[in-house]
Amino acid sequence: MDSEASEKFIIALDRWLQTPVGSYVRAWEQTCLDELTADIFGFNAVQIGMPHINGLAANRMPNKWLADRRLAWPPRFSDALSCPLLTLEFSELPFASQSLDLVVLAHVLEFAAEPHQVLREVERVLMPEGQLIICGFNPASLWGARQAIGRVTGTHFLPAEGEFISMPRLKDWLKLLNMGVSHSHFGCYAPACRTERWLQRYAFMDKAGAHWWPYFGAVYMVQAIKRVKGMHLIGPAWTKNPATVPSATPVTNKGRKPQDG
Repeated sequence: MDSEASEKFIIALDRWLQTPVGSYVRAWEQTCLDELTADIFGFNAVQIGMPHINGLAANRMPNKWLADRRLAWPPRFSDALSCPLLTLEFSELPFASQSLDLVVLAHVLEFAAEPHQVLREVERVLMPEGQLIICGFNPASLWGARQAIGRVTGTHFLPAEGEFISMPRLKDWLKLLNMGVSHSHFGCYAPACRTERWLQRYAFMDKAGAHWWPYFGAVYMVQAIKRVKGMHLIGPAWTKNPATVPSATPVTNKGRKPQDG
């Protein structure tokens, strides 16, 4: 995907997220990100992409930024969000190497001209043991099937310019960068409905889907940790069984027979 197609997808995604089904996705992702980021600690965090939600709202790091490829931020975003706003290129992040404790990529890889380069940049700026959360559309879902049909008929449900990445494929990419996947989550199990009325009718499928077909949610989140070879976290040096350590007889006296005076 070239940069022109990438810009078209950003515009298309922005419009799509304002629809009832877009609100449905945003609500699930906001709830999930609040749960995932609340207990991630550090000093610096950044959310890249999808300024319609504040994925760092529940995180307690002192320095947080929201970034996207926009020349002009709509006022509704800057008014609603507490994080400072940045404009940047996804493939050239303006952060020092090993300077961030948390990065949230919200639907960035699907429309990035070079998704592998974006991941390499994220790996570069993350601290050792830093965490990455990726939001994406799941091609192995009812929405993915609807989108595949739309490529033939020309009536797309999701933005047409997106290149949606399966979770197994994404995990392979992360593995090549020594990023270990710790958790994965799926959501939005309702069929490809465009109206709020029909989404509400199928609301029962969110609970049923999470139980009966958990890997077929329309949206997924992958949480990964940057692993550094040869680095080990050192904890307190606790003694496992202190009662077994002999204390009555000095080492120098062990094995010596008593002598008569």
